[in-house]
Amino acid sequence: MESLREALEKLKLASTDSTTDSTESSLDCLLSALIQNNTEASRKMQEILSLLPTLLNPQSSCTPKVANIIAEMAKNEFMRSPCVEAGLIPPLVQLLNSTDQEVLLQTGRALGNICYDSHEGRNAVHLAGGAQIVSEHIKSLSQNTDPEKERLLAVFCGMLMNYSNDNDTLQAQLITLGVIPTLVKLLGIHSHNTALTEMCLIAFGNLAELESSKEQFASTNIADELVHLFQKQTEHEKKEMIFEVLAPLAENDVIKLQLVEAGLVECLLEVVAQTVDGEREEDIAQLKTASDLMVLLLLGDESMQKLFEGGKGSVFQRVLSWVPSHNHQLQLAGALAIANFARNAQAAEQLGTNGKLVERLVEWCEAKDHAGVMGESNRLLSALIRHSKSKEVVRTVIKKGGVKHLVTMATSEHMIMQNEALVALGLIAALDLVAAEKDFVGANLVSVLHKLLSDERSAPEIKYNSMILICAVMGSEPLHKEVQSLAIIDVVSKLRSHENKTVSHQASLTEQRLTAQS
Repeated sequence: MESLREALEKLKLASTDSTTDSTESSLDCLLSALIQNNTEASRKMQEILSLLPTLLNPQSSCTPKVANIIAEMAKNEFMRSPCVEAGLIPPLVQLLNSTDQEVLLQTGRALGNICYDSHEGRNAVHLAGGAQIVSEHIKSLSQNTDPEKERLLAVFCGMLMNYSNDNDTLQAQLITLGVIPTLVKLLGIHSHNTALTEMCLIAFGNLAELESSKEQFASTNIADELVHLFQKQTEHEKKEMIFEVLAPLAENDVIKLQLVEAGLVECLLEVVAQTVDGEREEDIAQLKTASDLMVLLLLGDESMQKLFEGGKGSVFQRVLSWVPSHNHQLQLAGALAIANFARNAQAAEQLGTNGKLVERLVEWCEAKDHAGVMGESNRLLSALIRHSKSKEVVRTVIKKGGVKHLVTMATSEHMIMQNEALVALGLIAALDLVAAEKDFVGANLVSVLHKLLSDERSAPEIKYNSMILICAVMGSEPLHKEVQSLAIIDVVSKLRSHENKTVSHQASLTEQRLTAQS
């Protein structure tokens, strides 16, 4: 067989005058060299790149081989820009109009490899209109389950994936071209084809990050297809790929409900049950992903109501069982999931009067080794009171020792947590001050409020809710005395000139109240 050097020289001559046979044998030599040592052969072939556009002739029998050579060379990062500079993209895109299966396959590979991680490659394909032609091919081939056609579909899907990866503008273009409904159909029709399924999943993962894609996804049966695919998987990697698509999609409330109705929750509960005692890294990763996704599904009002089922739902009961788990990831997910259920007043009341649950949350409020669990438990205690506004819930929290933790939470460095704590404490004072009095005194509530009001860094809403709480505790003699001894009236008086109108107005009302009761 001729050497690579001879083949390159022959091709240079062929560009001006040669027979097809000698060109074919030279191309075979180039392909053979690329198979043996792709990197080295590609470097040597750079000198003939500018000759290749003339060889990409739709009528020539050499064309599939030329496209194959370009595809092989473009596997090397250093070859992608030179391929663009040599003007290979326009003739390659023209070849996408061919009806020859092999020409389409090798052209799709060449364009896909040139686009991989290459801004120049993507831009050139974009300018030549390649994405439109490929998306039309995918649409027309989508129903075809012939193995050769499926291979072509996988190549075209891979090409679009490389073309749009990490590029919002090009991803938005694919969405406008209607690629999403086509890919969802592909997933259903070709679920037996691993390569094609993986390409679809990676493409979904890319596109699902864009907000504009959610509406299109919601109009398809993506939820059913993904859940069906998930149920069939046994490998950890495949499940992870599906999880990576589910997470961004589940941020959309319409799709949340579709996923719940498609049976995703049951799949997630099964994953949790299978992995909760696992020690392998993949078990721990799957447990975290599944429980996090469960929490995300519960963030939607409709999906949460559907799973709550008036407190009788099996999902609600199963999530409750996560709380006493020995697994910290599951405990945290349980607390977050219950907090989502607790947005419903009926659920908040049912949860807040569950003595064992409240007791466990109070224990976790002291779990300094697990900051996430500790923080969420405090927030959940507060949420149960805020959403239920129930005297029974307040009494349960007082009885189980939760008040001191809410007072501590009011000193948090996070303003949202401070505010949630103050609102909950205000409700406790309003609903059952007598029962809470001892705990308020023990936790130095008045002193904490004095600090919050005196601190210039406290946000306006913190100052406002602190004053509301001071007014609420004035009915307690020991707390009233503390308010007087700490001269809180002086701090409140200064706040009358606060720049925030709500704060200054509340300061005037609070000062009047303190003066009247002094």
